[in-house]
Amino acid sequence: MIYDDIIVGSAHDFGAHTFTRDEIKRFAGLYDPQHFHVDEEAAAGSLLGGLCASGWHTASVMVGLLSRYFARETELARLSGRPSARMGPSPGFDDLRWIRPVYPDDTIAFVGQVSAKRISKSRPQWGLVSIETTGANQKGEPVFSFIGHVFVARNAGP
Repeated sequence: MIYDDIIVGSAHDFGAHTFTRDEIKRFAGLYDPQHFHVDEEAAAGSLLGGLCASGWHTASVMVGLLSRYFARETELARLSGRPSARMGPSPGFDDLRWIRPVYPDDTIAFVGQVSAKRISKSRPQWGLVSIETTGANQKGEPVFSFIGHVFVARNAGP
């Protein structure tokens, strides 16, 4: 698949992750040591009602799943002899939302839908693709969303 093959509206299942109590505390201890991420007793009395994952933890897990998904897609294209898109960096994102807390033992499934694409004005050999990504817990409740943008080469890589 190359830039021209990317279809606006196409859906992608990036995978799921179960957040454990220890993982939540470990990530938060390193990167977001707020009481409701690291201290169960303090978290119980917080607005969130209990220990929950940092939103940045949720976002980091999503980026890992998304990156591995596209790496697999690229490898599958290569193995089948199809051209594959060269993905560039992301120039940013819009509308990041942490909709509900992610509690220990929640399993969050992440999906994305291509919402737009356009040719870059400053780098016409690249396109810019926008993907609306959401995460939902095991109850089907949305917990996370954002619109990410990524550069994609307009021709196949080597």
